[in-house]
Amino acid sequence: MAKLTFSDLYGVSFSTLAAAVSDWESMVTKLETLADDARTGMAAKADKAEWSGENAEVTKPFVHKTAKEFDDAAAQAKSVKNILKDAHADLKAVQSDLKKEVEEGRKQGIRVVDSGDGTVRCAFDRQPDNSPPSEEQRRAGEDLAARIDRLIVRAAEIDDLAARALKRVHGGDTHNFGHATYTSFDEVEAERALELAKLGPKMSADQYREFNDLMTFNARDPEFSTSFYKGLGGPEEALRFYGRMSLDGTLGDGEENKERLALSRELQRNMGIALATATDPDNRTHLPAGWGDEFRKLGTQQIELEPGAFGRQPYGYQVLGGMLRYGNYDADFLTPIAEHVTQLHHEEPMRFMSNKPVGTGDLDLGYNPSGKGGAGYDPLTSVLEALGHSPEALEKFFTGEPTVYREDGTVNPDKKAELGYTYKEELLKKDFPWPPDTLAMPGLEGSEDAFKHGPNALGHALEAAATGRAYDSDSTEPIEHTAERAEFVEYLVSHFGENPDLIRHNENGEAKDLKSGPLHVLRDSLGNITAEYMGDFQRVMYGDDPSDRFPINGVPAVFENSSHVMRFLGEVGQDPNAYATVTGAQQAYTTLMVDRTINEETQSTVSLEQRVSNAVAPGAVMAGIMSEARADAVHDYNTAVVKDFNEAAAEKGKWVTRTVELGTSLIPQRVPVVGEVANWLAEDITESVVKSAERDVIDIGEDGSRDYTKGRDAAIDAAKEAVARATRDHPNINPETIRDIQEEVRTQTGNSHSEGVNLRSSGDAS
Repeated sequence: MAKLTFSDLYGVSFSTLAAAVSDWESMVTKLETLADDARTGMAAKADKAEWSGENAEVTKPFVHKTAKEFDDAAAQAKSVKNILKDAHADLKAVQSDLKKEVEEGRKQGIRVVDSGDGTVRCAFDRQPDNSPPSEEQRRAGEDLAARIDRLIVRAAEIDDLAARALKRVHGGDTHNFGHATYTSFDEVEAERALELAKLGPKMSADQYREFNDLMTFNARDPEFSTSFYKGLGGPEEALRFYGRMSLDGTLGDGEENKERLALSRELQRNMGIALATATDPDNRTHLPAGWGDEFRKLGTQQIELEPGAFGRQPYGYQVLGGMLRYGNYDADFLTPIAEHVTQLHHEEPMRFMSNKPVGTGDLDLGYNPSGKGGAGYDPLTSVLEALGHSPEALEKFFTGEPTVYREDGTVNPDKKAELGYTYKEELLKKDFPWPPDTLAMPGLEGSEDAFKHGPNALGHALEAAATGRAYDSDSTEPIEHTAERAEFVEYLVSHFGENPDLIRHNENGEAKDLKSGPLHVLRDSLGNITAEYMGDFQRVMYGDDPSDRFPINGVPAVFENSSHVMRFLGEVGQDPNAYATVTGAQQAYTTLMVDRTINEETQSTVSLEQRVSNAVAPGAVMAGIMSEARADAVHDYNTAVVKDFNEAAAEKGKWVTRTVELGTSLIPQRVPVVGEVANWLAEDITESVVKSAERDVIDIGEDGSRDYTKGRDAAIDAAKEAVARATRDHPNINPETIRDIQEEVRTQTGNSHSEGVNLRSSGDAS
């Protein structure tokens, strides 16, 4: 049979299939009527008849069997209708996605060419100067081809599964109805996924890819995910399947293992997302709440993955943790698990380190094929990653009333039982014992980095708790700051501002007497939190301004101690990624402040020049603190080199866009459509910030002296460009006035930048 091609899928009309669906819907209606007539008529009359002898023994069963055949025929027709209807909808959706991809490529000058074998390649429109496509264009073409290839595979898969299911419904028996029945195509796909899952590690590469394709396209579908997990047999069977597949994928380091590892990584992601979907009680179809209780019970038990297999009896939480790293979980499912794991760690920090394989030489072997954040033996790191993707569960974890659990995962019946600590205090304390989630022997390469996995996952959780979105979300849509989130940020700034040594990082720089803090890897996440709450941070630069001059999205975070804020920023800014994020968001926010000041109506009698100067001052102070923090990192602590800071800025456009979108509702209506304002400003400001970052580079003199000129100049240029942008096409401001405003802004920005540098260097921010 010839493979489905791009041209087949792109050009096919599904009208015939739609007509077949309509015909079968009519057939179902007719057969259901006949079946009802058979039950209420023929069969009912047979039951009432006074038959005896051989006639009763033969005729009455025959009548009931005939009536049942009408029921079976109706059920079979309904299954055919369900399969065809859902397959038609799925194929139409795939075709629609395919055409959207082609159109997106066309906009970028990329043409899709059918290879004729179920794959495509991309060609590029000729450039005006006949230059070859850039590396960026080539990558875009490769990504587009990969996405289209995946859609073709999906369509072929739907076609194949529909054909298989129809054969099972028919059953091959010309004398009997009543074989396999399906209420939806999701059941068909779940059935096939379970057939493959039964093979376990014996799956061939092709079967493994088919399994992953089924899971990838259906993991967020409640009916499929619930059917799949139920079909595995229960929580323990689900753990056993994932555990076996995870070890199979992470075993070995040779070239032949690379494909298996890649497949297991995809399986890990798919299983996690499907579990999150299946355990969400808001979905119409979902697993019973008892699954969460059972997972907690299994968490401290060792699971036998293979009968008699030495070294393959991991704790339930180790295996479950691998899946939990992916997916947005419901609070009622995840929070109790996270609480239980944290409490177990408090009682016995190294509990789950006792069964790690020793001396294998295979450092990847474990339950986290992704390789990100450990080998998968420490469930605390795993649940923190899960919380970092599940903001609602995380908010309940940090701010809700804690539940005390016993070792077996059941709730402590003693109503007076108390923890004696809060989770945020526990996880952020200086002497918290983070388990080394690695198979590397102490002293060997990789062993020290293992102590960073837990704190890094904690940073992801803190970020999600503060922002209300998954830490790695690409969404730029503003999320309202609730009272709980704002209060949480206040706590973080106070805690680290009072204890900056917790996040200090020193790699034998000039300040040799200052040791690295156990939580210094949090700084990139803390930088993201700072960007999210930029209005609150700017408000405190010259005292906690009570006015609405600094727009925020929801409840304000009120920082009572400005010294804590300065010290917090001074430590966070030493991380290159945090520096780039905070600086970019600061410039974007300041740009919005300038735009608002110049263009909104006001009754103020203060001159426009002065009001714009006031608008740029807080951001310039922050820029100064960041400049000094950057110099500290390079000079005093030797934790980063010039190149790290100079390269980090180009990767932080997401936070610039978020800051812009947060403020667009406050832009005066000088442009009719707010959406257009947002798009224009986002692109314009992002481009400006990137250009500013290119100028904001460090120059280190031979004597190692600190030079803030570039940072100061970049801040000044950004402020002047903000004025130019805000006054663009302004009917009431002439060029001379614009130049005067820019002069005022230049002076104010330079002075405020110097204030920020001095605040940091004098000790108020250190």
